[in-house]
Amino acid sequence: MTSIVSGFSKLSKEDKINWMVAHHFDNDQKTINVLKTYWNSDQALQQLHDEFAENTISNYYLPFSIAPNFLINGNRYTIPMAIEESSVVAAASKAAKFWQDRGGFTTKVESMVKVGQVHFSYNGNPEKLKTFFKDVKSKIISSAAHLSKNMEKRGGGIKDIELRDKTSEMKHYYQLHCTFGTADAMGANFINSCLEHFAKQLTILATNYIGFSNEEKNLEIIMSILSNYVPECIATASVSCPVTDLPNTKQLSATQYAEKFIKAVQIAKIEPYRAVTHNKGIMNGIDAVVLATGNDFRAIEAGAHAYASRKGSYSSLTNATITNDVFSFSIKIPLALGTVGGLTSLHPLVKLALQLLGNPNAEKLMEITAVAGLAQNFAAINSLITSGIQQGHMKMHLMNILNQLKATNSEKKQLIEYFKTNAVTHSEVVVQIEKLRQ
Repeated sequence: MTSIVSGFSKLSKEDKINWMVAHHFDNDQKTINVLKTYWNSDQALQQLHDEFAENTISNYYLPFSIAPNFLINGNRYTIPMAIEESSVVAAASKAAKFWQDRGGFTTKVESMVKVGQVHFSYNGNPEKLKTFFKDVKSKIISSAAHLSKNMEKRGGGIKDIELRDKTSEMKHYYQLHCTFGTADAMGANFINSCLEHFAKQLTILATNYIGFSNEEKNLEIIMSILSNYVPECIATASVSCPVTDLPNTKQLSATQYAEKFIKAVQIAKIEPYRAVTHNKGIMNGIDAVVLATGNDFRAIEAGAHAYASRKGSYSSLTNATITNDVFSFSIKIPLALGTVGGLTSLHPLVKLALQLLGNPNAEKLMEITAVAGLAQNFAAINSLITSGIQQGHMKMHLMNILNQLKATNSEKKQLIEYFKTNAVTHSEVVVQIEKLRQ
């Protein structure tokens, strides 16, 4: 059993590693070597990475890739993607290439409103609370002027505060439902600072409110926190073309392809088991861009999946239709992204990623990211309704298998050639590499 350690965060990085290896790896020097292999030789850069998180002992690398040929609102983009799944970048690039000759992607940001809430308990007359809030709302907002001043200069700020009665769902539970604009920042620190200030002002004003009894003055703040559910911070992206411009093969005519594609999307609309995997594919593309640009992919994931459930059951984030012989495919998704603050000015690769995109503002980054999700979904459905998902995926996964088997460069070259015309399975790769080695 590992002994309890005190003051671990205050140890040097070397001491942290030594403690871990002593207690978990039997003082194995190979473990230390693996960790140090991933240290950056540039000490200043390594220190920067060390300070991103607590108890850092090494760096964890993900491939930093680019997907070219995206035509978005008439402009060409090469999109940065940080992801380990082998087929994602290839699929996105393939979709981009397909649609660049068919008008490209059209995008729009419908709104950029973000939400935070002050959750509190009030054991009193609901009508008195409503009157109190009406009397003090403007005071609460104006008292936060010192917090919102800089954000207002950038085009954001506090939009509104509503009192919401949630007592039908939980006894004595109310909330201040607050909306914000954060311009080009994700704005988490700004929103949370405002919320905590609102909570403090709410309690002060309640204590001094002559309309409350002594019991009613003692309302209890439970917590103040932003929400990652942002159904009013929405980006849309779409592609369209005449049905006759869609793939036409021996197996499927262009019309059959379009109809089968639409059925595949409709299944994801009504069948949650399929919808989860369908949307996971969308998030493959979105998360990769979110990571590459230094944004919070966990928040984006949570918000997207909540949005997919907003009508009472989990459903597809994309939609496909045929109208007047024109095929259309689109996505509508909440994306609370930022291009200032956080890692955007600290992480060298994040800065490079944003430069690659032309240093977009938050609105433009939302549009680009929505496109990455739509492209990924198009590529996935295209594979599913034609060749099947495994043919392309396993060919991209081939290199991972070869590396697991410690294939030499010569073996890799021969086997890549072999599997151009043969199905890739782990067992077949093993058989073929053993033949080479015999």
